[in-house]
This record gives sequence, C-alpha cells and structure tokens, in this order.
Amino acid sequence: MEQTIARHPSKQRDPAMLVRGVINVASLPTIYTKLSEAIADPRKNNKDFTKIINEDTAMAARLLRIANSALYNFPSKVDTVTHAITIIGTNQLRDLVLACSVIKLFQNVPEDLCTMKSCWRHSVACGVFARVLAGLRREQNVERFFVAGLLHDIGRLIMFSELSQQMAEAYLYRKEQQCLLFQAEREIAGFDHTTLGGLLLKAWQLPARLEEAVTFHHAPHKAKKFPQDAAILHVADILAHALQLGSAGENCVPPLAPNAWEQIDLPISVIGTVMGKAQIQYNDAVSFILAN
Repeated sequence: MEQTIARHPSKQRDPAMLVRGVINVASLPTIYTKLSEAIADPRKNNKDFTKIINEDTAMAARLLRIANSALYNFPSKVDTVTHAITIIGTNQLRDLVLACSVIKLFQNVPEDLCTMKSCWRHSVACGVFARVLAGLRREQNVERFFVAGLLHDIGRLIMFSELSQQMAEAYLYRKEQQCLLFQAEREIAGFDHTTLGGLLLKAWQLPARLEEAVTFHHAPHKAKKFPQDAAILHVADILAHALQLGSAGENCVPPLAPNAWEQIDLPISVIGTVMGKAQIQYNDAVSFILAN
C-alpha cells in the first residue's frame, strides 16, 4: 500500500531564513562583483574590464569559447577578451561571467532526487530558448534572458540541499495527486522553488527584472513590473521541458499560463525558427557552461 503524504505545517521553514543561510556559503563570485563595480564606474573602460577578466584565466578562456560559439556565429575568430568586449558589449559580458561562475556555487547539492548534470542541462536549455525568443523580439541585451533561464530553478537546488526530506515527500505527493512538482512543493513546504530563487537573487542584489522573471516564471501574469520577461522565461521553460533537454525534477510539460504567449508578442509561426536556432545553440552552451 502506497504511503499517503499529508501537509506538515510544523515542519515548514521560513524561506527568507533558508536563503540567508545559503548566502553565507554561496556569495557571488569575486570576478562578477569586481566587473559589475567597474562597469558602474564611469572612470573605467574596456582596458580595466579586460584586466579583471584576465585575472581568472579559466574564465577568460571560457568567454572566448562563448564568443566563438554558435551563440554568436561571428564571421571571424575572436581571439582576445578586449575583442570580445568590443563586439559583445560590457553588460552582456558581465552577464555571461555570472552565468559561467554561478554553477560552481552549487556543486555539493545531494543528488538523491535529481542529478546536477540533468538540472543544469535543463536550465541551459531554458536559457537558450529565452535568449532566442528575446532575440526575435530584438531585446537590447539577450544575455540577461540567458542568465534568467540558467537561474530560473536555482531555488530548487536550495530545496534539494536544505529540505531534502520535504522534497522527497513532494515527489510522493506529486505522484499521488498527479500534479506538477512546484505545486507539490507548496503543499509540503508551504512555498515553492520560485520564491526561494527570487529571494536569493534579491539577496545577491541582482537586477529587479531578473528577480521578478525567476519569481514568476510559473505565473507570468502575476509579475507586476516585468511581465514580459517572466512570460519569455515561462515559455522557454515549457519548450525546454517539451524537448526533454535535462530535468530539474519535473516529469511532465507544464501548461501554458493565461496570456503568456500574447505577452511575448510574437507570431506563433516563429516556433519553428525558435526550435531550430535553440537546438543549434544548445550543445555549444552546454559545453561552455558545464565545462570543468
């Protein structure tokens, strides 16, 4: 006879307290902080940005691989960080530094319920889809959408790490109730991974539009300031699930939220283009994001 899981209010923990405990261990990488501060300083220039990036030789090499990948498809080789900054842009490069470095902060998450490789593959896929959708909308900085996709399930990594028993119960609850995992998280823990993800990005002092997109990627119609960003991330997440490109624990394709596609403001005919572009970029993105 299968075990029936009920909600346990006495076991619920304060999500803000959970995040405070996490950021004591997982602070933003120094290179990202230094680069952000330099970009915000009007006295600094590309020479200063290049010097900061070159302090981390592995990061510099990874950024050059990105610049020469299918994500950009430049006609000639990009062989220096200075060249990469010039053609990609300083803010975009900063976002790529964040994308490349944040994975290192969650290397010790238990893999009883979901492997980190599978989780990050799904997140990379979501980031690529979000980037392609943003590009078709001619957004100025498509890399922030890639970062949003990469970070959209980061709250679930906190739950795997800090609430392993509740997550095991959530898996059972999902099976019994035939619901989505984030819905089961709410029933068992009292909140879901989107709440934790948003709180973590806020604690890291990342941009508000990134925080809101992550917080509402399952319910973009609830986003107050940046519903379009949340809708793009929501659709990207669905497409990543539909193609089964990795998994962060979800075992089915989430439904499209009300008016999400209308919010993106693209014709439905672009889906084929989105799929084609994303699949070309996905393998390259996995190779540089998940490289050791």
